[in-house]
Amino acid sequence: MKKKVVDIISLGCSKNLVDSEKLMRQLVACGYEVEHDPEEPKGSIAVINTCGFIGDAKEESVNTILEFAEAKEEGRIEKLFVMGCLSERYLKDLEAEIPQVDKYYGKFNWPELISDLKKDYRDDLKNERVLTSPGHYAYLKISEGCDRKCAYCAIPLITGHHVSRPMEDILDEVRYLVKAGVKEFQVIAQELTYYGVDLYHKQMIGELVRRMSDIEGVEWIRLHYAYPANFPLDLLKVMNERDNVCKYLDIALQHISTHVLKDMRRNVTKEDTCRLVEEIRKEVPGIHLRTTFIVGYPGETEQDFEELKDFVRTCRFERMGAFAYSEEEGTYAAEHFKDDIPEEIKMRRLDEIMDIQQEISASVAAGKVGKTMKVIIDRVEGDYYIGRTEYDSPEVDPEVLIPLAGASLEVGCFYDVKIVSSDDFDLYGELVISCPGK
Repeated sequence: MKKKVVDIISLGCSKNLVDSEKLMRQLVACGYEVEHDPEEPKGSIAVINTCGFIGDAKEESVNTILEFAEAKEEGRIEKLFVMGCLSERYLKDLEAEIPQVDKYYGKFNWPELISDLKKDYRDDLKNERVLTSPGHYAYLKISEGCDRKCAYCAIPLITGHHVSRPMEDILDEVRYLVKAGVKEFQVIAQELTYYGVDLYHKQMIGELVRRMSDIEGVEWIRLHYAYPANFPLDLLKVMNERDNVCKYLDIALQHISTHVLKDMRRNVTKEDTCRLVEEIRKEVPGIHLRTTFIVGYPGETEQDFEELKDFVRTCRFERMGAFAYSEEEGTYAAEHFKDDIPEEIKMRRLDEIMDIQQEISASVAAGKVGKTMKVIIDRVEGDYYIGRTEYDSPEVDPEVLIPLAGASLEVGCFYDVKIVSSDDFDLYGELVISCPGK
């Protein structure tokens, strides 16, 4: 067994992944080798970065801890540490139930792990990371926590109030990552449109994106997890004017029925939502909107659901996901509403709305056939190069497949690709010419 190897297991969202990458950088500076998400333990120390958002994620986290606790009992690892959202929320319970873990850390105090290994945390490396994503793109976390009070969401219970990172810290990290070869930035936060309110007393996401786009070497900026209430419209001007800001916005709308939105404590109405979607598409022509909806929320009637289906048909979101409501302990919804919709009805509604979206997605994809698009190559898989357009975020959106035969492409480079066909999910293309200078 390699005594100086640490296995890092990241569960949950990309925001967790950033924390793991920053921990990995500190460990490397301390002289350790790091392995990310190994199939089997490779080192003497394992660190599990947990998710505590919804039931399935919590179950996965607990099962992973138990698996590595067994590995420790069998002598396959010497030390086991746990960090992240699950241990932030359930620290005392976990300490009592799984005592094989050497120490539990929360969401924010993981730097203590370094000192517990008898090493020094390097503050000068706080903006540096060991990337686990392909080297040409990275996730960029601009804030922690959330000040929104959505009734169904446990995130504020775990992460606390919204805390923006200083803008210069973020820009320094972008410069560092560009030097490391990153060309594409997935800007993430629990709620990115609130960025800056705590530090600068106003929404500053538009200014941050503008300053990011000025940095040489930043080819694509893509924005995730916006909130519809009090949306900062100045951001739309930046998106429209800057070529390296992708015409893409991930904005979770959650529902369209005004009474459901009120029960969700979303602070918007149906009219507000429709007006915002119209404004976004007017100000940023060609934008692709990704959104999510919750079906089966307490009190959602068949009329509410029909209203949601009509909205999805009318707005024709380019990217959409949906989830059946899952009650989370400690939330406003769990304490004030009865989870009164049977599971079979939730799943029927989920299937119905996703069937509608599948037809829309297929139509959106078919509309790209015959167009030439700028594509970044992520990997080689089977007989194809796999790439994405500016309208596609990694892991969740459609991809562009280009035959290996007759092409010689480099992962992480941009190419002009003519779309020749499509299916319900992906596009198929052929190389036109490499984008100059990329």
